[in-house]
Amino acid sequence: MWRTRAAAACVICRSLANSSYGIKRKSPLQNLHLASRSIRHPYYPSSKFQRPPLRISIQLFSSLNRLSLRKTKLLNVKHGYQFHRNFWLARLASRLLKVRYLILGSAVGGGYTAKKTYDQWKDMMPDLDEYKWIVPDFIWELDEHIDFGSPGETAFRATDQGYDNDKQFKKGLLGELILLQQQIQQHEEEARRAAGQYNMGSSQQKRKVSDKEKIDQLQEELLRTQLKYQRMLERLEKENKELRKLVLQRDDKGIHQRKLKKSLIDMYSEVLDILSDYDASYNTQDHLPRVVVVGDQSAGKTSVLEMIAQARIFPRGSGEMMTRSPVKVTLSEGPHHVALFKDSSREFDLTKEEDLAALRNEIEIRMRNSVKEGCTVSTETISLSVKGPGLQRMVLVDLPGVISTVTSGMAPDTKETIFSISKAYMQNPNAIICIQDGSVDAERSIVTDLVSQMDPQGKRTIFVLTKVDLAEKNVASPSRIQQIIEGKLFPMKALGYFAVVTGKGNSSESIESIKEYEEEFFQNSKLLKTCMLKAHQVTTKNLSLAVSDCFWKMVRESVEQQADAFKATRFNLETEWKNNYPRLRELDRNELFEKAKNEILDEVISLTQVTPKHWEEILQKTLWERVSTHVIENIYLPAAQTMNSGTFNTTVDIKLKQWTDKQLPNKAVEVAWETLQEEFSRFMTEPKGKEHDDIFDKLKQAVKEETIKRHKWNERAEDSLRVIQHNALEDRSISDKQQWDAAIHFMEETLQSRLKDTESVIEDMVGPDWKKRWLYWIGRTKEQNIRNETKNELEKLIKCSEEHAAYLANDEVTTVRKNLEARGVTVDPCLIKDTWHQIYRRYFLKTALNHCNLCRRGFYYYQRHFVDSELECNDIVLFWRIQRMLAITANTLRQQLTNTEVRRLEKNVKEVLEDFAEDNEKKVKLLTGKRVQLAEDLKKVREIQEKLEAFIEALHQEK
Repeated sequence: MWRTRAAAACVICRSLANSSYGIKRKSPLQNLHLASRSIRHPYYPSSKFQRPPLRISIQLFSSLNRLSLRKTKLLNVKHGYQFHRNFWLARLASRLLKVRYLILGSAVGGGYTAKKTYDQWKDMMPDLDEYKWIVPDFIWELDEHIDFGSPGETAFRATDQGYDNDKQFKKGLLGELILLQQQIQQHEEEARRAAGQYNMGSSQQKRKVSDKEKIDQLQEELLRTQLKYQRMLERLEKENKELRKLVLQRDDKGIHQRKLKKSLIDMYSEVLDILSDYDASYNTQDHLPRVVVVGDQSAGKTSVLEMIAQARIFPRGSGEMMTRSPVKVTLSEGPHHVALFKDSSREFDLTKEEDLAALRNEIEIRMRNSVKEGCTVSTETISLSVKGPGLQRMVLVDLPGVISTVTSGMAPDTKETIFSISKAYMQNPNAIICIQDGSVDAERSIVTDLVSQMDPQGKRTIFVLTKVDLAEKNVASPSRIQQIIEGKLFPMKALGYFAVVTGKGNSSESIESIKEYEEEFFQNSKLLKTCMLKAHQVTTKNLSLAVSDCFWKMVRESVEQQADAFKATRFNLETEWKNNYPRLRELDRNELFEKAKNEILDEVISLTQVTPKHWEEILQKTLWERVSTHVIENIYLPAAQTMNSGTFNTTVDIKLKQWTDKQLPNKAVEVAWETLQEEFSRFMTEPKGKEHDDIFDKLKQAVKEETIKRHKWNERAEDSLRVIQHNALEDRSISDKQQWDAAIHFMEETLQSRLKDTESVIEDMVGPDWKKRWLYWIGRTKEQNIRNETKNELEKLIKCSEEHAAYLANDEVTTVRKNLEARGVTVDPCLIKDTWHQIYRRYFLKTALNHCNLCRRGFYYYQRHFVDSELECNDIVLFWRIQRMLAITANTLRQQLTNTEVRRLEKNVKEVLEDFAEDNEKKVKLLTGKRVQLAEDLKKVREIQEKLEAFIEALHQEK
């Protein structure tokens, strides 16, 4: 089937593309359009189509040349025989549409599409067997001129309705095109003859003037015909573009129900992204080319990139720096003109102004967020993909504009930072688009020197002169522009030189209006009419084709070498892993994180396995440690100073009520939360034996701290706890002797602990006793001697009055001070009171302990309410109330822990782990070490190698 189409294509392509046209002197400039280069393939289908060999030098792309015209020799058709025309609709659509691609491609494909061989066209075209629904009406007109018979007999023919040889192809759009070709060729031949006669130098002046007028008339007529021909070509191109868009849209909807492969440029862009992550410093690992756009600030480099992308996608500013970080733009063909970021799923419709504005705003926000505090530009790259019908496939990187002076508001190192970023990206093997503002003096340029340093031979550089319209208008010497384009003015070398116009300087201009303005300018430009510029050196369309061609040549030259380098790197890393970690799997940072995540969640679940008894014991013990000082100092001691049991109980009830209302519930919740933290930390940090992997320790610690920071105890817990505690402290009824003994034991333990603490404080105050001084040769200080004398004097006072109050009266302080002075010891009254506090506390605690022993037999009197008894054990009842409150509180807190707080803690741990999973910087910080880095490098290298091999395979298939 393809052979039949190939033969049909030969005559069409040769008649439309492989011809010469135009007056060689000064040909008039027409409306801009791509021109076909010759498509080389033999006539016969048995021949194998060959891809032309790659060349390093840049190709000439012209949007000003037209299809060369010559008479088309028609094949004779036997009128006695007509090929079958009653074939199926799908078969007709398939053949006609594919031949139509060949016709339109050779007619309007320009310097790029005409360069492709027939095999390339065949590979590019989709299978149109199921697209009969999109056959335009004018396709059916082609059937009157095209016979899809045998390969040798395929030809354009006239119908049997009375067409003669002088007026062939007058019906249908294609017929009109061929007639116009003939007319243009006739005009050219007449113009050549007239020009030849004029140049022969006739002696008669009048005849010379007449010949000159005739030549001008012929040229004007030729121009009108060419413009008409051009409009028809544009119509064909527009229909062809719409047809391709429909085909892509149809395929995008999955009509064929087949798995769509990634485009070649998308595969390449993924490889570049992985390489950038792997080699953040952009040193020696990355040897794959990109197209780097560099230029002086406000030279128009971003506008050039927008023209190539066919959308105003970048933030705009008047004279100020807008590009603050590198922006990588991957261009590819697609059914819809859309843009999307690498790390986002949102698509921006580039045909809608609101989406364009949102895209520009998003790019500006990302740029500003990437700039660190105190800096003006950033080295962080923003990755953006742009797809659309007819876009050239390539990867471009827009860099911040090179500046010569650091202005106010900029960081002092801005100039040096921009230079370093530009040099990093312009390293071999990247292609360079050097943008020069044509409206300013060439001597003011900085970027050309920078480019010449990075590519002194000019093997990777394409020079672009922008704002040529302003240059032609303002520059006094137009020949200076010619010198720039010919590479004679700047000391740099380049593969090619281009001149473009990117609008009138209005930021609200659309791409279409800019293209129209650029075309109109070059149609009337004196620079072209006087041959200072060549047709293939102008317009952004030609530039785009040239850059794409150069880019793919560089990719083909470097990709296999890059794949071999990573193959060797992979072997080295695998060998290192086997030698250092022979019994461990190669887990990268993400895999290690998942393993640690599971361990942490298992440890959190272990909290639910803690027994209720263990929780309550810990809670009760910890809570009493926190509140015991308050109970002894603020409740028990003041109440014990009262004269009778009624006053004691009243004082205790009041103080317990105040304590419960203000402090106790909050203290209890604090104790419960701290207990939960301690148990959580214990499970997180305790070694797991031989299976313990210390590589997770930092991560577990960070998860624990972040979880504790986020966790808040239920606010309503205090209110319910307050009621429970108040009811527990209200109860005074001890039901049995066992509870009574337990209360006495609790009181004795508490008092003994306090007595021990008090003895330690007194020893620190007065110094060691005579035994320690004798055995350990330790002496007392002067202050300790004073304290010791004061202690001895105060003990005498207590022995004289065993019922003494807790505080010294002023006259008693004076008496003690004078007694000490009589022995030659000068002491301060405050020191006397401070010492008395500890001496009295020790005396009180010893007395209370003695009272506990007496109360062991007091349960009988308690049941009788101490009637007819000198023994009063109200302090035992107080400690029983405290003990019961502690037990009930611990039980309540344990229920809150196991029923609510542990689950909430587990939920918080999961949230923290999810947040950490999305934060790569956090994972890099918390999972460190040679083992992790080696596994990371090994994974990256394997991934890069696999993607490189897949890309190379796809690249070979495209050939």
